[in-house]
Amino acid sequence: MTTTQSANRQILLKLLIASVMMFGFGYALVPMYQALCKVTGINVVTSKNDYGVRAFSPNKVGNTQVDYSRKVTIEFDSNSRGPFTFKPLKNFLEVHPGEMTEIVYEVTNNLGRTVEAQAIPSYAPKSATEFFTKLECFCFQQQTLAAHEMKKMPVVFVIDAGLPQDVKTITLSYTFFELGVGVPPAGSTTPKTKGA
Repeated sequence: MTTTQSANRQILLKLLIASVMMFGFGYALVPMYQALCKVTGINVVTSKNDYGVRAFSPNKVGNTQVDYSRKVTIEFDSNSRGPFTFKPLKNFLEVHPGEMTEIVYEVTNNLGRTVEAQAIPSYAPKSATEFFTKLECFCFQQQTLAAHEMKKMPVVFVIDAGLPQDVKTITLSYTFFELGVGVPPAGSTTPKTKGA
């Protein structure tokens, strides 16, 4: 065996060992990440309640940005333009500013064909818009609903702790409409008030 062949075999052996080690490390990342999340309390959520609402557990240090001395009522409204049954699973929630919260909306396509749809949000009072931050929302993208399909769609949001003290209630309203049959302008619907 020549010196070149011997050197090539050594390089091949080293590359194989490195490949096996990289695969093993990649395989071990998932349990390591889960263990890290468990220890730090990151990405740990409680189970959903009967209304489809999920409360997020704080990490061990605690979220110092949550204002526990204050509650804001968030009302959820829904309007549909097209062949849909569309509603929130809960009509309102009381939240602390700075607290991450989830609400689930449910939509059903009442047609015997697939439809493309979109949701447009609006807020009341308008002054609260800049303090209402959605981290996850079905309104971020178009929705495809098969014939007679029902979907549960989450909205994860935080009310900024800088919300003016005189704002006690915010209404989040969505208009859900079929695409290609006339698009309503953003914020064109007036949110319903409680009891309406």
